[in-house]
Amino acid sequence: MTGSAGTPVVAGVGPSPEDLVVVRLAAREAAAHGRDLALLHAFNWQAASAEPTTVGTRAAAEDLIARAAEVVAEVEPEVTVSGEIVEGAPLAALVRRSETAFLVAIGDGGMADCRDCVSADAPAVQLAARAGCPVLVVRPELPSAGPVLVGVDGSASTRTTLDFAFDCAARRQARIIAVRVIEPGRPDDGDDLLAEAVAEAARHHPQVAAECHTVRGDPGAVLVEQSRSAQVALVGARGDEPWRGMLGEVSQTLLYHSPTPVIVVRGLVSVAPSGHDVPTGRDQRP
Repeated sequence: MTGSAGTPVVAGVGPSPEDLVVVRLAAREAAAHGRDLALLHAFNWQAASAEPTTVGTRAAAEDLIARAAEVVAEVEPEVTVSGEIVEGAPLAALVRRSETAFLVAIGDGGMADCRDCVSADAPAVQLAARAGCPVLVVRPELPSAGPVLVGVDGSASTRTTLDFAFDCAARRQARIIAVRVIEPGRPDDGDDLLAEAVAEAARHHPQVAAECHTVRGDPGAVLVEQSRSAQVALVGARGDEPWRGMLGEVSQTLLYHSPTPVIVVRGLVSVAPSGHDVPTGRDQRP
């Protein structure tokens, strides 16, 4: 394997069998974007100190990383993979690591299958609200082939989200479905906003086919329904700048209920001379 330039994709690895799905999708993202993959396991030394010996607990953590690395070698053998075992709580460790990552992947903790018991304190929700880079929230089952869905709301993060979505679609050789939802009772400004935003992002990815749809309804419900036929759904994180720790209602609804993986696009700014959106404080490749 050969190393790649730029910041890595980071995957949170825990004892759940579903975390191996996280590893698989994170490996795909790393391969598609030409990135290394860092497997991160948070080791709770305080809990381990209560055990008769910490040797077995540490060995179990090392075994988790080793098994995850084997999965990466099976699905994406060209990806350079490393393992990290750190002290502390998993969420805090992933938030810290996100400051030097291209993308962080985490399991959804069963959110999509538990409609009435989702908490805003769920680790995936908290990571998506606090991370310094885009966050991929993975479902227990691998997604099927399909388009890349992106929600467009006309906010300040629209351009960033669209550019990242088009880049993801290009690397997946998939088409884009861009959806703008107008809530009942609100005026419709026409399709110009959506069409112009999509056309601008498409200039950098002319090979990606794109569809634009303006729909009336509840934004979260509409996007969840649209996501059922998508391989991944992307949405911007409201409140990305200047405050951290905020997610819009639509972002949360997708995280809670979409059956497909969701990427919450955050930590990116439009500062490159070429006009591309680039990661803040990391490297200059989208």
